[in-house]
Amino acid sequence: MVSVSVETPSQTEQRLRRVIALADFTVLEGVWCFEESPADRPPELTPSTLAVVRDAGSWSSLVPLAGPREQVEEFGVFSFHFPPGADNSGFVGWLATRLKAELGTGVFVVCGSNRARGGIYDYWGCPAGLLDEAVAVVEALRSS
Repeated sequence: MVSVSVETPSQTEQRLRRVIALADFTVLEGVWCFEESPADRPPELTPSTLAVVRDAGSWSSLVPLAGPREQVEEFGVFSFHFPPGADNSGFVGWLATRLKAELGTGVFVVCGSNRARGGIYDYWGCPAGLLDEAVAVVEALRSS
C-alpha cells in the first residue's frame, strides 16, 4: 500500500536517509538504452529487458546497449529494493533533486513491485558518463 507521510521537511530528510541506508542498492553492469518499436509491434521480452512502457505511438524497452548506435542515449542504471514496511514516500523526488543539484543532470526512474522482496523497487538511469558520480552521491547519502 502506498503511504503518505505528514511530517516536517527535517523529518522527511531523516526518514529518507534511513530508507536509502536500508535499501538494497545495486549498480547494474554495462551501458543501457531505450529501444523503440511501433505500437502495433510489441517488443520481444528477454531476460535482460528491465522495463517496457508504451504510449499511443510506440513501445520503449530498457535494454543493454548491444554495440555502438547513432542517436541513442546511453545510460548507467542502478536500483533500489526497499525493505518491507519502509515508508519510502517522496524518495524519487528527494533523490532526483539531490542528483540534479550535485551532478547537474536529470534522471529517469522506472518503478515496479515485487511483494516477495518488500514491494516497490526502482530502476534509476542517468547519463552513462555520470554513473560513477551518481553512485558516489548515493553512497554518501547511505553512509550519512
